[in-house]
Amino acid sequence: MSRALPPHQYVERSSGRVVTETLIADRTVSFLYNRLRETAPAMLRTLTSARMSGLLGFCRYDLPGRGFARPLAVFDKLGIDWHECLDPLQHYTTMRRIFERRIRYWDLRPMNPDPAAVASPADCRLLPGSFTETSALFIKEKYFDCKELLGVDSPWTGRFAGGDFAICRLTPDKYHYNHLPVSGRVADIYEVDGRYHSCNPLASVAIASIHSKNRRVVTIIDTEVEGGSRVGLVAMIEVVALMIGDIVQAYSRRRYDDPQPIRPGMEVVRGCPKSLYRPGSSTDILIFEANRVRFAADLVANRRRVDVHSRFTGDDGRPLVETDVRVRSSIAWRKEKR
Repeated sequence: MSRALPPHQYVERSSGRVVTETLIADRTVSFLYNRLRETAPAMLRTLTSARMSGLLGFCRYDLPGRGFARPLAVFDKLGIDWHECLDPLQHYTTMRRIFERRIRYWDLRPMNPDPAAVASPADCRLLPGSFTETSALFIKEKYFDCKELLGVDSPWTGRFAGGDFAICRLTPDKYHYNHLPVSGRVADIYEVDGRYHSCNPLASVAIASIHSKNRRVVTIIDTEVEGGSRVGLVAMIEVVALMIGDIVQAYSRRRYDDPQPIRPGMEVVRGCPKSLYRPGSSTDILIFEANRVRFAADLVANRRRVDVHSRFTGDDGRPLVETDVRVRSSIAWRKEKR
C-alpha cells in the first residue's frame, strides 16, 4: 500500500484562510521525481524534453473534448470564474483557450496607484525571500542558484548579490498572462535554454535548483529612469514547466490591444501585460538589488507560519508558506534612500 503524500497548503491573501492545494497528477509527479529519477534518469530526461513536453501539452490542451459542448461545466470543474473573461463563453472550445484566456484585469485586478508599490506579476502563490537570510538558504540551494538562473555568462549577476526575491508559482487553473511588476526601461532580455520540469512542489524539492534547469526568459528592467519605479534593477525571470510550449512576449500599454515583443530600450509600465505562457503550470521569479524593496508585511508573516503544512521547508525544518495573491496587487514597497 502506497504512503499518502504530505499535503501542501497556502494562505489565501484575500480571506486569510489556510487552503489545502489540490495538486494535479500529484502521484504521477511523485513517481517521476522520486522513483523514476533514481531508477531511470534517461527516461525522466526524455519526458522533460521540449519535444515530449509539447506533445503532452497538445494532448492535454488542444484536442477538443465532449465536455466543451458545455464549457460552463468545464470552468466550474476547474474552479474558474468565467465571468472574468473578456471573450464570450462560446469562444472556449478547448483547454488551450481556457488556459490562454484574457480577463478584464483593468476592472477585476485593481492596482495601487502609489508609484512606490511593486505589483505582483501574476495570479500566483508567492514566496518572498532574501539572499541574506539564513532561513532562506534552502531556497537558494534548492529552488535556484542566482548565477545559474540568470545564465552563467550573464553580466547582471553581481548586481543582485545580497538582494531579495519573490518566487511566484502559477498553477494550471490560473490566469496565465504575466504583468509587469515595475515601470522602467528594458536593459536586456534574453533566453536561457533548458528542460521542462514540473513546477509541482514535489519536483521542486526533489531536484536542486530546478528552476535554473528549465528553459526561461530573463528580462532586466532599469527602474532608475524618468517615470520608473526607482527600485534599481529588477530581474523578471519567466520559467517554463512541463507542458508549457512557449513564452510569448506580448507587451501592451492599453489592455491587450497592441501586443508587441519586449525589446531592449523599450519603456514599460507597471501593471501592463508583458507575456503569456502556453500552456501548463509555470513560475515567475523576481530578483531585486539589495536594500531596494521591503516585502508586504502579510507575505513575510505568512511565510513564517508554523500552523500551515507546506512541502517547502527552511534549513531549520520549519515550513516556508506561500500566499495566494492576485496579479497587480502590491507585494513590496520601495525603500527610501537614507
